[in-house]
Amino acid sequence: MRELYRQDLAQLGIELEHMSHHVHRAISRAVEALREGDLTIAEQTIDADERLDDAARSIDEMCVGLLALQGPVASDLRLILAALRLSQTMERQGDLARHLALIARSTYPAQSIAPDAGPLLTRMGEQAVLMGRLQDELVSTQDLEIAARLQDEDDVLDDLQVQVRKLVVDPDLDLTRSQIIDLVLAARFLERFGDHAVSVARRVAYIVEGADAPDEEGIHPRL
Repeated sequence: MRELYRQDLAQLGIELEHMSHHVHRAISRAVEALREGDLTIAEQTIDADERLDDAARSIDEMCVGLLALQGPVASDLRLILAALRLSQTMERQGDLARHLALIARSTYPAQSIAPDAGPLLTRMGEQAVLMGRLQDELVSTQDLEIAARLQDEDDVLDDLQVQVRKLVVDPDLDLTRSQIIDLVLAARFLERFGDHAVSVARRVAYIVEGADAPDEEGIHPRL
């Protein structure tokens, strides 16, 4: 029985790694769809979100089963409790990637982002993709140096969003209302993706060290 329990715990870790990998792929595709105005990639990203939802449900069911049947303690309990929150956080990251892809799809064949804002939003997208890659590495390795780096990279993403806000109110730029809405939303979704990557980092630190990992201020349940 205990051997089966250890196998279930190992499988839980594998499922978290798979989900993090798919989150990285989702944000990479979403950013590409937005940057290139690629309808096919946008559709693929939107469709893939359902698989992330399924993965989150599967992980949650595994965690509930382990809690109910095995009575885990200490480090095992930390892993299971953190996994419950990690699955929710990564599912929200998938939602954010989907939202970006929906922006790209909604304006096809025209570009969603105004040309004057394109370079800045591309930088935000590249930064979010970088954070997705680091998150993927962190979940696989549990290397807390990567967790610390994610916080630094999130500061960069926050600074870029501030630049987007300044760009939107620049009187020298002639942006339509639709362009303003798409730009502000896209920047917001990218910034929130970074916030959730930081949340993942804190959950992994909780697994490794047992330190408290409270809900981060400003991380809203469905964003």
